[in-house]
Amino acid sequence: MILPIVAYGHPVLRKVCDDITPDYPNLKELIANMWETMYGSNGVGLAAPQVNRPIRLFVVDSLQIIEGLEEDEKKDYPDDKGVKAVFINAHIVATDGDEWDYNEGCLSIPKVREDVSRPESLTIRYVDEHFQPQERTFNGITARVIFHEYDHIDGKLFIDHLKPLKRRMLKGKLENITKGKISVDYKMVFPK
Repeated sequence: MILPIVAYGHPVLRKVCDDITPDYPNLKELIANMWETMYGSNGVGLAAPQVNRPIRLFVVDSLQIIEGLEEDEKKDYPDDKGVKAVFINAHIVATDGDEWDYNEGCLSIPKVREDVSRPESLTIRYVDEHFQPQERTFNGITARVIFHEYDHIDGKLFIDHLKPLKRRMLKGKLENITKGKISVDYKMVFPK
């Protein structure tokens, strides 16, 4: 089932989310719905707060980005094979490498894209959908997508990484999103 995506301005997007246990109600169904919602809105990642659940859960499919790169672009990310994975109770252990800019967008902040600077790689500890402990290092575009989704479960948004002047320039667009004055091809829930 496709779930509505929470729009910028909704308080759940600013909440530091809670860890969950394997007995979280309807978890398997929620994960399936998040995948369907993400693909239905042409996303590459989706965090639980974006579907109004304040829990430390997100899904990522960076395989579709890596597979879509031209051959000459793939050389820019030689170690990035992409990943399709569920991240539960994730906590970043370490970051590494130089910061680099990449143009990011967000399903909760539609029609706004900006260059964001993030480190090249991250090591993250989490449990998968079977609650099996994982600790992996990701780099390149995959790391970027994970950083972005991880921010969501910590109550942050990609626009928080922008310089104050750039954020002020976006103020009108952000207010329009909050007021529901935007048209998208997926279901959204706007703040009241």
